[in-house]
Amino acid sequence: MTAYHDTEWGVPQHSDQVLFEFLVLEGAQAGLSWSTVLHRREGYRRAFAGFAVDVVAAFDQTDVDRLLADAGIVRNRAKVASAIGNARAVRAVQAEIGSLDRYLWSFVGGSSIRHRYRSLAEVPAETPESGAMSADLRRRGFSFVGPTICYALMQATGMVNDHEMGCFRWSEVEPG
Repeated sequence: MTAYHDTEWGVPQHSDQVLFEFLVLEGAQAGLSWSTVLHRREGYRRAFAGFAVDVVAAFDQTDVDRLLADAGIVRNRAKVASAIGNARAVRAVQAEIGSLDRYLWSFVGGSSIRHRYRSLAEVPAETPESGAMSADLRRRGFSFVGPTICYALMQATGMVNDHEMGCFRWSEVEPG
């Protein structure tokens, strides 16, 4: 967890593949701790073809059965189906807008929002931006994308910098 915080959390991500990875992982985390999912991250990468959107979008029932038997991931039928369905929805976004990156970052005006929180108690679970992202993702057929999950996605991928101002990472993380 420390290494993740110190090197990755909050760093702006613009790769569709990385953004899709976080979309899947944040959805898998619903109802669980982030450490539970983070400890299975390599299992997810293996099971979901490195989060190659086109490959995951083509998964069929054989793949679903394989995933539900894979102890390296959270074996929840709804979350597995969501990952596959979300890959298909990502393809539709890419066809319409050009990239998942352009689409997701549009909810923060194209660059990171740097918050000035002094303590974790100040950090909200959701924001108007995450609510708007959630509503639009759902409209496009995505699942496991509630406002809280979307805010966690925004935090993880640097759309918002929610490191506390006293944290060394707050000033190190560059706007995306």
